[in-house]
Amino acid sequence: MNQVIQRVREELKASADEKTKKSFQRFFKEEVKYYGVKTGTVGKIAKKYWNEVKSLGKSEIFSLCEELYRSGYTEEAFVAAFWLPNLVEKFEPSDLAVFKEWIEKYINNWAKCDGFCNHTIGDFIEKYPDCLSEVKSWANSENRWLKRAAAVSLIIPAKKGMFLREVFEISGMLLNDEDDIVQKGYGWLLKEASRKHQNEVFNYVLKNRKTMPRTALRYAIELMPKELKEEAMKRD
Repeated sequence: MNQVIQRVREELKASADEKTKKSFQRFFKEEVKYYGVKTGTVGKIAKKYWNEVKSLGKSEIFSLCEELYRSGYTEEAFVAAFWLPNLVEKFEPSDLAVFKEWIEKYINNWAKCDGFCNHTIGDFIEKYPDCLSEVKSWANSENRWLKRAAAVSLIIPAKKGMFLREVFEISGMLLNDEDDIVQKGYGWLLKEASRKHQNEVFNYVLKNRKTMPRTALRYAIELMPKELKEEAMKRD
């Protein structure tokens, strides 16, 4: 199994380009570890090696993914995030504890957080909606990435119009968080929910606009018509 990981790493290293290396860090406030590989290229590498590992058992693939996350390299995290959603049919409720542990141990930038949560945990929640209360509880964590995860794990379901009540509950729990990483997370969630529930999200923003951080508010109304945006931006 480690031979696969080694080959993934060798190919990522060989696929790095100077332009991507130079620009990579500017997307992050915190220091990040990276090879400097374009996202599209990482996807191709992930797909190539998925064809080698997909016949393995779930626990073996989980071990491979954890090894990729453990390295700290953002592109290796992207490979794991590509592989994991392919296992959705094998997901079990107990896997959520594993996912939470990975966030706490290995997630240290927004790209890793979103790459992991949007699809892996989003798909998990759609399969096991009864586990959504646990994901919602992450919004009370002191870990900034768990708080962001509580919001961005619902991005894909919210885009489909699902879980509106929980979207508002999580947003309410995070409403006055001072961390812009968290503000952008729940603002993005509200934006995606507005695709199917524009009126409800607009009314939620109106109700909370006096206290909602400007960053979150701007994200939330991004898809709305100009006149609704102007109304939402009023503070008086």
